[in-house]
Amino acid sequence: MPDLEEAWHAAADKPGGKEKLLRKYAAYQLLTIDEWLLDQPSDSLRGMLLELFERRYDTASTVFCTQYAKKDWHERLGGDVHADAIMDRIVHRTIWVETGETIMRESNARR
Repeated sequence: MPDLEEAWHAAADKPGGKEKLLRKYAAYQLLTIDEWLLDQPSDSLRGMLLELFERRYDTASTVFCTQYAKKDWHERLGGDVHADAIMDRIVHRTIWVETGETIMRESNARR
């Protein structure tokens, strides 16, 4: 997610860069987003996520890797209309894989 945000901000400085970036990420058959919602996204990034997920909706697969429960995603996305729209594009036709309560980074750090 941090790399995606960095790429989005870099694309904003180029003519046609935002559209090119959206086409690139929309074209992947499988997109994996690691560190999903580790940091709360800016308004600009939320707008990009909405557009990206709209383009990918019902045509491609997206894997979200996160340490946050899905019940917290809406609030971390800003808790507003944009969050509603983004969540609508994520939750339909979704398979959730719960890996338990243990956070491996914390577990390994204690060792």
